[in-house]
Amino acid sequence: MANSSPARRRGTLLVGSAAVLGFLTACGNGDVGAAPAKTVSGSAAPATETSAPAESTGSPDPADTPSPVTQSGGTTNPSSAPDTATKTVKPDSAKSTRCHTSELRAAVGRNDPGAGQENFPVVLTNKSSRTCTLRGYPGAAFVNASGTQLGPDPQRTSGSPVTVTLRPGQSAWAGLTFSNPQISGAKTAKPASLVITPPDERDPLKVTWTGGAVPVSGNSSSVRLTVFAPGSGA
Repeated sequence: MANSSPARRRGTLLVGSAAVLGFLTACGNGDVGAAPAKTVSGSAAPATETSAPAESTGSPDPADTPSPVTQSGGTTNPSSAPDTATKTVKPDSAKSTRCHTSELRAAVGRNDPGAGQENFPVVLTNKSSRTCTLRGYPGAAFVNASGTQLGPDPQRTSGSPVTVTLRPGQSAWAGLTFSNPQISGAKTAKPASLVITPPDERDPLKVTWTGGAVPVSGNSSSVRLTVFAPGSGA
């Protein structure tokens, strides 16, 4: 058997390898064919990546944090805390210095007629132990023995009220005037008493009337009162 040279053996191996590769290539193209590439019309949409959820940092959102509430030994919610602000308390207003009915004594002074008018001073005297004041007009009405009023309420004359200060024992007076019934021709009646009410009071004082007949209706039957002034009107 003839010996082959190394060069010849390498040539034979190369030829055999080429034959094997050709056979495998032919089998792959014929039995397992690759699907032809398809062309899709339109623009390719960009790839969209799904964002991963943000990780919690462990700190709550301030907007979601509930307001503190009052707890035992805890935090006090300003909106629900009791109002502890110091409130200014005004001192009580000074007591009224007005003379009350119970502190006064009433009287009717002497008539001082003139120009067809009858003029009587209505006098109130402070019988209390404190100083008090009178201001304005008295209330007055003539009444009979049974207490029924005679004639209409007296009218008030124009005047400027002043505050009259009465120390214990001091007096103030208001004028009570009316036309002489014999001159005016008014219908008359003879009162038993004159009821006097101090300014701004409700309780009256009663004084026996000794001034004779007074007009109660008809012409010039009005009785008038003036404001209080210091003194007794004598």
